[in-house]
Parts: sequence; C-alpha cells; structure tokens
Amino acid sequence: MRRSAFRPNLDAGAIAFVIALAALALMVVLPLGWLVFTSLQLPDTAHLTFGNYLEAFSKSIYLQPIVNSLILATSVATIAVLVGTPLAWLLARTDLPARGLIRGLIVAAFVTPSFLGAQAWMLLAAPNSGWLNRWWVALMHTEHGPLNIYSLAGAIFVMSCYNIPYTFTFVSGALAGVPAEFEDAAAILGARGLARVFTITLPLALPAIVAGFIMSFLEAMSEFGAPAFLLIPARQQVITTQLYLFFQFPARLELAAAYAMPLLLVTAGLLYAQRRLLGRKRYTTIGTKGGRRHLIALGRWRWPVLALALIAPLCSVFMPYAALLATSLSRAWGRGLVPGNLSFYWYRWAFVDNPTAQAAILHSLEYGLAAASIALAIAVVVAFAVTRKLVPFGNVLSFICMAPFVVPGIILAIGFFAAYSHKPLLLYGTAWILIVAFATRFLPIAYTNVTTALQTLSVDLENAARTLGAGRARALFTITIPLLRTGILSAWLLVLIPALRELSCAVFLFTPRTAVITTVLFDFSDAGNFEAVATMGILLMAMTLVLVTTLYRFLGRSVLDARTT
Repeated sequence: MRRSAFRPNLDAGAIAFVIALAALALMVVLPLGWLVFTSLQLPDTAHLTFGNYLEAFSKSIYLQPIVNSLILATSVATIAVLVGTPLAWLLARTDLPARGLIRGLIVAAFVTPSFLGAQAWMLLAAPNSGWLNRWWVALMHTEHGPLNIYSLAGAIFVMSCYNIPYTFTFVSGALAGVPAEFEDAAAILGARGLARVFTITLPLALPAIVAGFIMSFLEAMSEFGAPAFLLIPARQQVITTQLYLFFQFPARLELAAAYAMPLLLVTAGLLYAQRRLLGRKRYTTIGTKGGRRHLIALGRWRWPVLALALIAPLCSVFMPYAALLATSLSRAWGRGLVPGNLSFYWYRWAFVDNPTAQAAILHSLEYGLAAASIALAIAVVVAFAVTRKLVPFGNVLSFICMAPFVVPGIILAIGFFAAYSHKPLLLYGTAWILIVAFATRFLPIAYTNVTTALQTLSVDLENAARTLGAGRARALFTITIPLLRTGILSAWLLVLIPALRELSCAVFLFTPRTAVITTVLFDFSDAGNFEAVATMGILLMAMTLVLVTTLYRFLGRSVLDARTT
C-alpha cells in the first residue's frame, strides 16, 4: 500500500522540474558563486583576501583600460542615439522613399556581429593595406591613406555602426505607441513639422531614447570581439581585452575575477535602470494608437534625406559585406579584384581541404543546436511552473533564469572556467562546457519568450485535461506546447542565432578539439589569414540570415523587439 500511495508523487512533471532546478544551479548559481569566491582567493591556496581587488584597481596599467572603456562606451552610445533616433522618426513619420529597404538593412546590421564588421573594416581601412587607403593613395598620390582602423576612434566607429539598431528599435516602438491625436492637435494649433517633433513626439519617446543609450553603452562596455581585433594591435586595452590578457601565460584567474566584478555591477545597475525607464507608467499616454497618421511630406528634400539615411547601412552592411565577399573570392586579397585572382579556392578550402574549418562549422551547428534545445527545455519547464503558480518560490526561479542577462559573456566565461576547470566537475576541454555556457548565456531569451507565450494562453484547457486524469507533464506536452509551438520555435531560433556567433564565451573556453567558427575567425585573424577570415565570416552570416529569414516567418518585425527586451 505504501508503494502504491507513493507512485502518484513521482509525476513526470515533478521529475522534470527537479532536473530543471538542478540544471539552473549548475548553469547559473555555481559559476557565479565560483566567480565571487575566486576573486577573493589567494593563488593556489584556499585563503581569502581582498588583495586581488587592491592590485586590480591600484595599478595604472589596469586603470587605463577602464578609462578607455568609458570613453568607448559613452561615444558609441551617443552616436547610436544621434543616428538611430532620427532614422526611427524618418521611417515612422515621413514619406521617405525606400523605408522598407532601410528597415531591412537595419535588421541586417542588427544580426551582423560587430566583430565581423571589425574584420571587414580591417580590410577596408587598415593603415597600409586597406582598400580605401590604397585607393586614396592611388588617386591623391600621397604616401599614406588617411584612415587607421586600429585605434580607439576606429573601434568607436565600427561599434557605433552595429549599435544604431538598438536605439532605432526602442524609438520605433515608442513612436508606434504615440497616439496620432496629440500630433494632430499640435498641428491644428499651428505647430509646424519640426516643432511637433521637438515638443510632442521626442519628449514622449524620451524614455525609449535613454533606454537605447543604456543598451548601447552596455553592449560597448561588454563587447570583446571588435576591441580585440582593433585595439589589441594598437596596444590600447579596454576592460574586456584586459580580461583576455589576464588569461595569457601565466594565467591570473583570481585577478581576472576581481577585475570583472565592477563591470558586472555596472551592467546589473544600468539594466535595472533601463527596465525601470521602459516600465514607468507615467510616461504612457491616456488613449490609444487610434487615428490615421499623416506622414510629413519631405518634398524636394526626399532624395537628399534618403542619401543621408543610407549612410549608416552603407557603413554597416553594404561596404563590409562587399569587402568580405570580395576577399573570400580572391586567391590573395592584396592583389585586388583582377580576373586571374578571382576564385572559389577559399570556399573549397573551407568545405573540402581544411579539416579545422570543417570541424569548426560542424561544431558551431552542433553546439548551437544543443544549447538552444537545453535552454528551451529548461525555460519551458520553469516558465510553466512559475506562470501557473505551481511552486511557492516562482520569483526566485525567474530571477535565476534572468540573471545571465546582466552578466557579460566574458565574465560568464570566467565563472565557467573557475567552476569547471577542476574536479569533481571537470568540463573544461570538452564540448559540454561550450554547450552549457551558450545555453546559460542565452537562457534569458528563451525564458522571456516562453513566459510571454504562456501568459497569452488560457489555463482552462490544461484544467480540463487535469479533470480528465492527465498529469501536469501530460497536460504540458499534449495541450500547452502544441498550442504554443510557434512561440516556442521562435524562442528556440532566438537562442540558436546568437549561439552560432558567440565569441566572448567561446574564446575563453574552447580548445583545439572544440573550436567553433568564431574562434577559428579569431585565430585566423591573429595569423593574418584574411581570406580565410572573410570566407568563414560569409559562411557564418549565410547561416545566420537563413535562420533570421525563418524567424521572420514567425515574428515578422518583432524579431528586433524580441532581441532587445
């Protein structure tokens, strides 16, 4: 009788929930806990000390990267706001031609990794070998070209190009929510076009503008790829590249953990501020989005304004993609686009001749698919338990699932290295450390999207299934998941896309046996093999664009919102 009475407690849903809890502990709690412990640890001992913090923040060699990071992040965020806000307004409120094309190009910039853009601009604006500089020398008969991408200014320019979509997305969403009646009333009272913009439209969109600034600031502070490619050769470090240098021989893990803590705290604080800004109810308007909008006629300024609006896509999409494609089709990129130099040699190299490149492509797909599936499985189980109030500590679980969102990838990688580079859980050197790190890094994306989807679904059908004798797990897998398959597939794709192009985690955790496309790009760039870099970059973007096209079928324009909220 005891055995019979105990069986109902072994519900498959309860077992799945316990497994999800254990996974969260291993993926989030343990690495972050080890990160804090390591920052207080003396090297090769169990003694605790604040000496790592004292060393990290008392030497000028470590303080200058912090100053450089602040300059970089502030400049990038300012440029992103100054360009992204007018672009959003032009597309939402004027009769600018080719608005669909510009929106599509902004999406293309949004899904392009900034480190790949940095690689392209190295081909275009390297001091001596960059194509733009060489053309300038040929035309102007000067000794040197005017551009030097290996500088703080070069990093600011490249990273700004790929942060503009953040402000654009936030402001576009805010403008869509501003009722047309406000602007119509201002027009009736005699306010001209620009007067309405500065007195009605932009003040109502101010929280979104500030949120875009914060997001761009955080992205620039935590970005590793573009600064690594552009600033390490220039011997100008930022926080993330300095963290990378701590891992050069001899590795100083304890100092790296201490150095990472302020960046973690700044990220958490600014993301909290951003969420508060976007959630402030007193910035909302009373009314609806009703009313037909009257687009401002640009008249004779339509084409000049279009030319200005295309500058950002030109710098983030057209020129970089053209440089990468031309280089990938050149046997030797320095010889130029001459008939004898055009070849598919490097694509054959990637798919047939080079085992390292082939393995990296397969690893990226395998690890990305596995990470997306793990993140989605945990997100579905935990979100179901929390939204249906099946557990008393739902807020704690939600916090743990969202915690990786405030942890920059490079810091998360340090935590994983500290936790899993020794026994009893020795994962370093295996594929699993990359898979679990990717799943953890993008778990908040899966959790947010699954939670949103579950909140739109009535619980009545699940209750009916329970009334007919189905357990929680059966109701979830036979009722809830089939009804939410579109949202769940979208969440899975939204994790898979960034996992394929993740560099900041991978560069710390990979070994030669577990290299992925992004780490191969990093190694080939360091070796100066730009043809291989361009080819692997084109293949990476081809995979990404196929997935984004698939995602658009399910989310449409909200693909941008899903990535930034």
